[in-house]
Amino acid sequence: MDSTEASVTHSELTDAGHQPVVDCVFGKEWSMNMWRHEESIVGPHENEHVVSSVTTTESANLLHEKPDMVPIKEEMFEDCYGRNKTEEDQGNSLREMLVQVECKGDPKWIRIPVKNDCYDFDEFIIEASTKYNLPRGTSVVLKDSEGFNVDADVFDELVRTTNVSFKILCSDKSDYVVQDESEISVSSCPELSSSSGKSKYSDSTGIPQSVKTRKRQLLEENPDCKVAKDLVYTALHSKLGGFDILKEYKQTNKLSDKTRRKLVNILVADMVESHGRIPPVNIRICYALGIITLFPHLKDKCSPSGYEQYYDPRSGLGYLAYRLKTVQRNSGNHCKVASKFVYQDGPKTLREISSSEQLSGDECTEAISLMKHSTDKTVIMERMRATFKYRQNAMHDPEKSSSILDDFPRFLDTPGLIDQDFKMLFGDEISSKFVSDWPTFYKPRIIANCRNLPFGVHVDDLLFGQQESDYGWDSDVAAILLLVQLLPPTVKTRKFGKISTALAAGRVVKFMKVGMNINGFLEQVGSTKPFLLCVGETRSSIQKFYVIVDQKAIPCTMKTAFAAFDELFKAHFVFAASYDEALYNFYTFIQTTVYGIDVGTAKESPRVKEIRVRIQNTEL
Repeated sequence: MDSTEASVTHSELTDAGHQPVVDCVFGKEWSMNMWRHEESIVGPHENEHVVSSVTTTESANLLHEKPDMVPIKEEMFEDCYGRNKTEEDQGNSLREMLVQVECKGDPKWIRIPVKNDCYDFDEFIIEASTKYNLPRGTSVVLKDSEGFNVDADVFDELVRTTNVSFKILCSDKSDYVVQDESEISVSSCPELSSSSGKSKYSDSTGIPQSVKTRKRQLLEENPDCKVAKDLVYTALHSKLGGFDILKEYKQTNKLSDKTRRKLVNILVADMVESHGRIPPVNIRICYALGIITLFPHLKDKCSPSGYEQYYDPRSGLGYLAYRLKTVQRNSGNHCKVASKFVYQDGPKTLREISSSEQLSGDECTEAISLMKHSTDKTVIMERMRATFKYRQNAMHDPEKSSSILDDFPRFLDTPGLIDQDFKMLFGDEISSKFVSDWPTFYKPRIIANCRNLPFGVHVDDLLFGQQESDYGWDSDVAAILLLVQLLPPTVKTRKFGKISTALAAGRVVKFMKVGMNINGFLEQVGSTKPFLLCVGETRSSIQKFYVIVDQKAIPCTMKTAFAAFDELFKAHFVFAASYDEALYNFYTFIQTTVYGIDVGTAKESPRVKEIRVRIQNTEL
């Protein structure tokens, strides 16, 4: 292929849509782009050939005659074909792709490498620098076709969701000045479109041009609290409905769910208007920072920065991110991008355990055997403590986890073992937090927040349970279930679809009348996730509590509802049982906010963070 001429003519086009036969080399998307390109330049000249640059003389003439053609070198055919073939054989979900790149007026096709199932920004810059023979150490600025800077944090998402081309600006001063003055479009710099007699404000919005300049500067600067606050304040004043948001916060020091949604919609609209459908991460951070700076009572004190419920840069989640995805989905192609941050998963995480005073080998086996036949509670507690590490490792072993209660049957008749194992995981201070803080701090504030919820029979029944009644739940149980109302299910289950909060509450606690057979009741229920079984004459008069794990009843140590729920929550960690899918937000709130476990590393939805802020700022 060194001296041969490769050409694609109309005689070689297929009948179905006249697509050139290069589909097998570069893939369908690239082929269609080349076909459209060829159709546009052939026009009425039906007999002209489109010649590849593999020939030395004619390719130069072609490029001179058709300046928008991109030369394709021989090694690119061979290399790209080989790589795609390998990826097909391996069944990878993401393939390397080619994009148009221009540097110093020279357009070329350049491959985007894939790393960790993402299009890699750094490798792409290296590939482009090599292709253009840029001196080592050259500072490179990457811009898209509209003149916006492209950073590493949005590169993968941008490539996946749009048909993008790039321009490379080098550190050479003359090149940079020319590009900066001539190639950035008017749409990316709104103030350039105003008349020669520039006023202090833009004609369309009445927003000071200094604010718009500040928006552009945010692309390359770390967010500043004052700049972020002014950005959000200006956006609210320039959009319909923004004044109502400011007024509600001034009166109540909080925002209702409806108003919060309006706030997010306004800010995302402003963000997209200024920075496109895929704004850089630091722009998203700036808007999130501006929210909690303008509205300080919305700051989450348990999050690293306080604004993560609106945008979390580690995971890409938050109310602003959710709205951006909706805008992207409604306006064009949208591709789900994997999370950049790996979270701990609460109860399923295998945690470090001290090996001191822990049995192993034959001694451990002997202790386990002894406990199966012992009735001495002191001996049982000691042996359970000494075999804790073995038990935790077994909990995370798929082959052993299903038989834990068979190997350690004393869980079923010896109260206090769940609490003992939990203390060995997290210590006495964390273990006591729910029992000490729930009745005095969380319960009254949850009830106060639920009084502002929309009317609903189930909510009213639970609120009615705070008064003396023979029909509703015990007041402590009702308060726990009210938290489910504040953190309702957001996911759809395979069997039931999206379930109601009433059904979700039924997965936390179940009631059984005194005298019923407990084994028959559990067989009828058939739940595989841990839940609390309340046994009594009525829901308001509970006599016994059991934690149900793997269809087996473990008696609770205490006889109060909140102490029994404390054991239910701890059972998830002791038995490495994942949260019920519909109750994920509910249990995550209990884990991070009440117990303080994995704060900053556990995966929290924006709703969990928002409710935490509300409860912590509720004054009674």
